[in-house]
Amino acid sequence: MNLKPQSVSLERVIISGGGTGGHIHPAVAIADEIKQRYPNCEILFVGALGRMEMEKVPKAGYPIEGLWISGIDRNWRSKRNLLFPFKLISSLVKAGRIIRKFKPQLAVGVGGFASGPLLYRAALRGIPTAIQEQNSFPGITNRLLANKVQLICAGFPGLDRWFPAERIIETGNPLRENVTSIQSLAPDQKTEALAHFRFSEKRPVAFIMGGSLGAGSINEAVLAMANQIAEKQQALPYDLLWQCGARFHAEMEMALDNVKLPAEQIIRCLGFIDRMDHAYAAADVIASRAGAMSIAELALVGKPTLLVPSPVVAEDHQTKNARSLSDRGGALLLSDHEVVNRLEKELSQLFGDPQQQLSLTNALKGSARPQAAQEVVSALEKLMNQAT
Repeated sequence: MNLKPQSVSLERVIISGGGTGGHIHPAVAIADEIKQRYPNCEILFVGALGRMEMEKVPKAGYPIEGLWISGIDRNWRSKRNLLFPFKLISSLVKAGRIIRKFKPQLAVGVGGFASGPLLYRAALRGIPTAIQEQNSFPGITNRLLANKVQLICAGFPGLDRWFPAERIIETGNPLRENVTSIQSLAPDQKTEALAHFRFSEKRPVAFIMGGSLGAGSINEAVLAMANQIAEKQQALPYDLLWQCGARFHAEMEMALDNVKLPAEQIIRCLGFIDRMDHAYAAADVIASRAGAMSIAELALVGKPTLLVPSPVVAEDHQTKNARSLSDRGGALLLSDHEVVNRLEKELSQLFGDPQQQLSLTNALKGSARPQAAQEVVSALEKLMNQAT
């Protein structure tokens, strides 16, 4: 598909979906790129009432409407499922009203509960529709929309198992400009980053993160490493930068304070890191959850990476994301149930194998898509031209 920007003029676009940062961040990146090309374009978001998009999207500078919608509880006996038919009807009605009032030229869904009713109503009215699927295993909303929309912008290869192949374009996952700048870290930024976190320049650093909310199993693994170091009174040949998640921070700090580490071993425990550029610059090796947007960022950073997929996300899509990358040699894969016992061993082996570090780095950088937002919007422009 030719991605050269076309002559179409976008004046009104709806972007729908959310529920998690993994849906919201690419949606905002797409909106930012549209506004970059068409400053006068009106962009309206449609999300689910009570979900994080209702707060995050306005902070990004865009208006949002909320639908009364949620997913079906997997426990079929849950009383919450009794409300689902009423929520669906309510959302379909409101989505229709929003479309009639806003009159969008184009509707884009990014996954999440709200995108289903909105794109369904838009497709019925003959409005050009597209979805951006972040994961290597699509969510249920996007799978249900597969035959309704005209374009699927894929974050990972292999989505033709679920979507019509002729409608797919592999764009990668859109990242906002403040994230894509990570790719061009200045050579002296590592020194600045190490100073920021009070690390010595003489020792390498492993950056361990479980996402902004943290991850209990990864936190347990780091504490196990700390206790092992204290018991042996023998420092690892690297220091640790540990993002444990804000909700776990006080507990993890207290636990770490009770561990008597040797003087040369540094473990920095932080609940939330607002300077991720410094964290990435300081790191020599990274261990991370395998959310689609985390993987997109890690590919830009291009540091040797160990992925620990979360087992509690819908349809185990983090494992599928991680395998999509590990099968291409871009990352190592460690299952969540093994992380407590094996994290230290896997990290130490990776630090001790420069050739493997280089191989992982090269393959990971090869999967980076820094122009993903631009590619998505160019594909949307072509879709618009085909519709006129």
